[in-house]
Amino acid sequence: MSAEAEIFKIENLTMAYGDYVVMRDLNFSVRQGEIFFIMGGSGCGKSTLLRHMIGLIKPAAGNIYFKGKNLSDAPDDEKTEMIRQFGVLYQGGALWSSMTLSENVMLPICEFTDITRREALELSDMKLALVGLNGFGSFYPSEISGGMCKRAGLARAMALDPQVLFFDEPSAGLDPVSSHRLDELILQMRDSLGATVIVVSHELASIFDIADRAIYLDTSKKTQGAIGSPRELLNSDDEGVRIFLNRGVDPRARHMEEA
Repeated sequence: MSAEAEIFKIENLTMAYGDYVVMRDLNFSVRQGEIFFIMGGSGCGKSTLLRHMIGLIKPAAGNIYFKGKNLSDAPDDEKTEMIRQFGVLYQGGALWSSMTLSENVMLPICEFTDITRREALELSDMKLALVGLNGFGSFYPSEISGGMCKRAGLARAMALDPQVLFFDEPSAGLDPVSSHRLDELILQMRDSLGATVIVVSHELASIFDIADRAIYLDTSKKTQGAIGSPRELLNSDDEGVRIFLNRGVDPRARHMEEA
């Protein structure tokens, strides 16, 4: 893969809280315009890796490169400029309950641009319309469903037209139908905006439906397992990822028992 195709490059990354090592020796790249999943069991460090990649946590060792620049060691002004190219949908939506949906989406626009409040409101309503919430700008988060809150969170994540969209367990708390609709929306956003999408998830339906590639974080080994297309990984030599993608049943072992 050429360096030009990489938007993120993770190099010898170790994640730790004090003396406790979460994951070590992570080495992978994320390609421009792809939907890339970070998958693994509970507590493996998926969300921790996401927080490292958006610059909220400094690596214990190793480096994270964004568009060829070292995000980990960048001066504050350069790091801020890089982070402004990211949009993040947090697990619970993270909407301000005291603000309407329009006000929530307007917040980063008013904070980081010089446009008027009227222009910001128009842009906010446009972003809400993109996620299917046209006409809901005056509603408060408590007045809409969980799935709608996730979509409003996505509208806010897109407020500054980011190059990279991060999703932390986007299907958490959603019913299967709402989860599928959100997956379709993620695909639409990638295709229409040309953004790179990085998703933290353990939901197999989403992984198989929309992931171009995925990396498996192996809790038992405290390092990465296999990386590649989810359907290719079903027959990976990595036993951990095979068991994960088959929900606890290793198809190779099953075939041996049947023989």
